[in-house]
Amino acid sequence: MCGCAKNKAVGSAVAGSGRRADTGIVEQVKDTGQLRWLALGDSYTIGQSVEDSERYAVQAAGLLRAGGADMKEPEIIAVTGWTTQNLLDAIKNKPPLPAYAIVTLLIGVNNQYQGQSLATYSSQFTSLVAQSIQLAGNRPGRVIVLSIPDYSVTPFAAGLNRAAIARDIDAFNAAGRDISGQYKVRWLDVTGSSRLAAHDPGLIAADSLHFSGREYRNWAQLLAPVIKQALQ
Repeated sequence: MCGCAKNKAVGSAVAGSGRRADTGIVEQVKDTGQLRWLALGDSYTIGQSVEDSERYAVQAAGLLRAGGADMKEPEIIAVTGWTTQNLLDAIKNKPPLPAYAIVTLLIGVNNQYQGQSLATYSSQFTSLVAQSIQLAGNRPGRVIVLSIPDYSVTPFAAGLNRAAIARDIDAFNAAGRDISGQYKVRWLDVTGSSRLAAHDPGLIAADSLHFSGREYRNWAQLLAPVIKQALQ
């Protein structure tokens, strides 16, 4: 795997490690009046190589329920290896049912890994943000974009140009943050937290590429108060 490889994805080479690779979409459940959360993304959202209970969205929902929120388990549209185009295609082929109380979006690492242009990412990411707003009942404040984590700190990246990866991630995140601001959706930086894994192996999953349940707990603790504020 290399940063310029085409049609490859972060996580594709380690699908057999740890937890199985997810190849489908978590099905929707019938609305019962509870707060519905739609989590859109890729391997980070589906929780590659960690238990389902350790996904950052699942952990954040648990924190919200502990605080009194009547929050359902998140509905997830995410597959390891997805780019922005893959996510757009999935939403088109099986449209989620609005309106969700919260929509979160974390996507882009595989665009970077496959060497796709920043312009392509920005265009497709803009479409995803616009669709996320629609899925949140046309309420931009109910949409939260999480920044792209930095996999350059993982053992997987030992043979790659770590500095170049980090620069790319920063550039993609700068574009994502600007687009989020234009659409008045909320932006949450988890990249800084992900970089702590450079000095703490316990924040890396067993596959040496993705992040551990403990690191996802850190993201959940950052995300839960943002969702709480959005719901007020």
